[in-house]
Order: sequence, then C-alpha cells, then structure tokens
Amino acid sequence: MILVAASAFLAAALTVPAGFGLSTILTPIVLLVLPPHEAVAVVALVHAAHNGAKTISMWESIEFSALKRYGAWLIVGSVIGASLQGLVPQKPMLGLMGAFLVCLPILALSESWTGYRIPEANDRLGGFGSGFMGGLSGHQGAIRAMFLSRRLPNKLNYAATASILALCVDLTRIPVYLLYRPDAITGELAISLALVISAVSGVRLGKIWLKSLESDLIQKFVTSGIVLSGVYYIHAAMS
Repeated sequence: MILVAASAFLAAALTVPAGFGLSTILTPIVLLVLPPHEAVAVVALVHAAHNGAKTISMWESIEFSALKRYGAWLIVGSVIGASLQGLVPQKPMLGLMGAFLVCLPILALSESWTGYRIPEANDRLGGFGSGFMGGLSGHQGAIRAMFLSRRLPNKLNYAATASILALCVDLTRIPVYLLYRPDAITGELAISLALVISAVSGVRLGKIWLKSLESDLIQKFVTSGIVLSGVYYIHAAMS
C-alpha cells in the first residue's frame, strides 16, 4: 500500500506539466493488488480527484474555447467506452490497452518525422477517441495530448485545459462504472482514499515542476512510461 500511495504522489506531480499520464503510470501499479476492472475503476476516482485539484488551482489559465470544441465529443466517447468496460474480458482488455499504448507514441513520432499537422477538423475525432479510451481503460490523455498540445503551445494553458477536459471524462465514466460494476468502486474504498490523498498532494509539487522544468522533458519521460506500460499489459494478457 505504501508503494502504491508513493507512486500515486510521484505520478500526480509528473503529470501536471505533462498534461497526461496519471492513469498510464498508476494503473500497472494498482494492477499488482487489484484485478483489471477494479484497477481501472479505482484509478478513475484518483484521476478525478487529481484533475479536480488541478482544475481549481489553474482555473485562470483554462482555454474555454478548447473545452467547447472537445467537451461534447469527450463525453459521448466516455459513456460508450465506460459502458463497454464491464463487458470486455480481463485479458483481452489488457491486450487492447497494451497495443494502444505501444502504437500511440509511434503515431506521434511519425507526425514529427513527416511534419504532418492534425487538421482542426479532426478535433472531434480526437475528442471522441480520448473519451472512448478514457471510459474503456482510463488511458485518455495520450490521444488528447496529440491534438491539444498543438492548439495550445503555452504550457500553462495546455496543462489547465487538459485538466478540465480529463475531469469531464472522469465525471462521466465513474457513474457508468457504478451502474454496471458498483463493487469495483464500493469494495475498494480504503485503497481509493489513500490514493486520492496522495494524488491531490502531488499537485502542489507538480505546479512547481510546471514552472521550473521544460514540458518536453516531462512529456518524454511520461511517453517512455506509456510504452513500458503497454509492453507490460501485452505480456500480462499473453501469460
């Protein structure tokens, strides 16, 4: 429990400047003590608390035009993904999460190699995809970052707006989890509370890092964690 709580604190701090990655870093650690469906539900609570704290602390930097552009599609995708979450068996779900996390950074790299810029017309697709994967597995931030970071080059605007978009997904998917698999949340309240406290505490440290560290450095670290998590999930699905 101490290791998991400490990991939540560190992950929460790292992902303030990166704008994504809390679920990616934390879910494999929670999987050491909980099955996949329960792990996703517990991390959803932590994710919501973390993003709520970030949203409040950086409210003045939120770019509300981006919220309008992405918000509705995020919510639609989140409802559909969360509804399917309880239907997908555990090992296929791990395999799907792993393949997604390994392939996504490759797509991001291909954009830097080719110089291709995602058209703004595709923002709706990015919003839906981010919400869908958030509802299904909790890994919403990487897709959102591919779209949002290009629209908001200012790191404060980006981090603040990413927080409120993530919170929209969390507040949508958690009630769906409670509807379909209530025991996944109500049966794990002790570990959920410990992780929530750790994640909210990490926000203050993350704001310090946001101002003092280069966002690119943090994003590279988190991206490495995404790939390693994907390999871990694929291995777990095949074992």
